Amino acid sequence: MVDYRSLSMWHATLPSDDTLAPRPPLPGDIDVDVAIVGAGYTGLWTAHYLLEADPTIRIAIIERDIAGFGASGRNGGWASAILPMSAGSIAKDHGSDAALQMQRAMNDTVDEVGRASAALGIDCHYAKGGNIEFARNQAQLARMRVAVESSHRHGLADVRWLEADEAEAIGAATNVLGAAFNPHCAAIHPARLVRGLARSVVERGAALYEATTVSAIEPGRVVTNRGTVRADIVVRATEGFTPSLRGHKRTLVPLYSLMIATEPISDQIWAEIGMATRPTFNDGRHMIIYGQRTDDGRFAFGGRGAPYHFASAIKPEFDQEPRVHNMLHDTLVELFPQLGDVAITHCWGGPLGLPRDWFCGVGLDRSTGMAWAGGYVGDGVTTTNLAGRTLADLVVGNDSDITRLPWVGHRSKKWEPEPIRWLSIRAALQLPAGIDRHEESHAEPERIRSWLLGKLTAH
Repeated sequence: MVDYRSLSMWHATLPSDDTLAPRPPLPGDIDVDVAIVGAGYTGLWTAHYLLEADPTIRIAIIERDIAGFGASGRNGGWASAILPMSAGSIAKDHGSDAALQMQRAMNDTVDEVGRASAALGIDCHYAKGGNIEFARNQAQLARMRVAVESSHRHGLADVRWLEADEAEAIGAATNVLGAAFNPHCAAIHPARLVRGLARSVVERGAALYEATTVSAIEPGRVVTNRGTVRADIVVRATEGFTPSLRGHKRTLVPLYSLMIATEPISDQIWAEIGMATRPTFNDGRHMIIYGQRTDDGRFAFGGRGAPYHFASAIKPEFDQEPRVHNMLHDTLVELFPQLGDVAITHCWGGPLGLPRDWFCGVGLDRSTGMAWAGGYVGDGVTTTNLAGRTLADLVVGNDSDITRLPWVGHRSKKWEPEPIRWLSIRAALQLPAGIDRHEESHAEPERIRSWLLGKLTAH
């Protein structure tokens, strides 16, 4: 039997009354109004808002493992207003007003995650301390100041620049020259949220079938190893595991992100480091890192750097990459040297969903009854809630402000076949580290490789 508590520190620190035992599988062929494939945030928020709109709706959620097995239970716990695509890329195709509306919807959704979880009695350790992005060398400083100014030009005045002393008053990282602060972010315990959502939708009438493998989704039906679910609406909410579905090998790429967690840290060390309001944090490097101070006084810290595996392979052993986990530990100690003797208690990882244009999307094709949401590129804790509300409105036919946002109906083009896919992703993954090495010793941002990285990840 799978030890689901070993999936991550978040699973290991769930309340003891959550045994993580799988619910019964699909008992055979059934008929419902809405079939949702995937019991992560997207699927569960969709079920939640559908039940709010119509408590009589018949919903079946089909999950291969347990609710919260994937990224929803293993992520960094940032309920942020960050999107994988920039405001500029949204404005390019949809106009600046649409880009502003999209960002404001995300800002509001950070609060909705907190409101909804509290209303459902889910203690997910929600703490809206904002996000602080430290500038720690001259190149980062120059680039990040431009980014803050660009945010203001796009009407996003809430993002503000902090001078070094202001930034250090929030978090005493090393070599701080300044920071960008965004108030629209909350730290959460992600597994508590996803497990609580699963309990809530089941209590209100949704059927959740776990230990059931879906092989294909088609108009009007979901094909599994336990039977067929027939439904008017079929929702694909599988994110990084989407390539396992028939016909979706090139829809999203499973890109691995890895994490570590420390033991609970002493009050004395926390007094030196700060982070008292539990802001999420990162710095201005190109190689993505992300961290938070947890409710029980740990550092949970993650980042990229794991390889893409040929043919979009997903295997449990890919969750462990000692080289990357050691790099994360070294980076965390570089940021906060007080942690040099603090033990690392958990190392884990998992795949997130990467669309070809780095542009997440949500939609419903009325002609086929097929709905989808995903492509969050690791920015899904908040985005999934907006997706769930949007899908619920689309399914029940509500014409609302959120159903007119620019990501609604967006379909990313498919990834290239192998080996082109492997070669291009491998090249893109290697560039950030090289850019960061250059910027550590040069006052100006690295331009040639940054331009190339932009081309490889362009919309």
